[in-house]
Amino acid sequence: MRNIFLTLLVTGLFVLNSCGNDPQEASAMEQEMTEDTVNKEVTSSPEKKNRPRIVFFGNSLTAGYGLDEQYSFPSQIQYKIDSLGYNYEVINAGLSGETTAGGRNRIDWVMEQPMEIFVLELGGNDVLRGFELTATRENLAAILDAVRNKYPEVKLVLAGMEAPPNMGEAYAQEFREIYQELAVEKKAALIPFLLADVGGIKELNLPDRIHPNKDGQVIVANNVWQVLAPLLEKE
Repeated sequence: MRNIFLTLLVTGLFVLNSCGNDPQEASAMEQEMTEDTVNKEVTSSPEKKNRPRIVFFGNSLTAGYGLDEQYSFPSQIQYKIDSLGYNYEVINAGLSGETTAGGRNRIDWVMEQPMEIFVLELGGNDVLRGFELTATRENLAAILDAVRNKYPEVKLVLAGMEAPPNMGEAYAQEFREIYQELAVEKKAALIPFLLADVGGIKELNLPDRIHPNKDGQVIVANNVWQVLAPLLEKE
């Protein structure tokens, strides 16, 4: 199923619209981002104020593209946390169209409020737009370093993605190893493939067959939960 998913990455509208924007639109959106916009994404609700924060920082996969926010996998994680009696607030800082460069530019705004756990999900759009993987690696590393430098006790989680097969096996392996190596280097927990058991499965995705639907989001949340749960602490 993974191969089916990767093939879909380079077919139809998804080639340049995997995260809801073509390169020019995404670039324009990134340039128009303001501090107020980002702060709205990460503002705590009154009933959750002062709870330790888990920040999910990514692109449309994190934002829950095409769905109401309550169905995104970060929201599913919040439901799971609440049901199990953990005292954490989940912040969805996903932005459709985001690249690693865009994420690097806006990370300072997201870090204005303290965080206990930081989950980084970026890189897929870099591949689709043909960016150099050296830049992707550098940007991901810079984001993780920025968070760790500001919050030395933060727990880092890195969500891995896969490159489409038309890029060649060597390229795909290099892309995969970025996440594996950075997880070790930056002492981050690794989600090997965020869309495992979801990617390429028609019934679990929106009509674009790329972005998870409500059922797919539940499975993605479970993929995340397997790695996130050991990092949580109960008071």
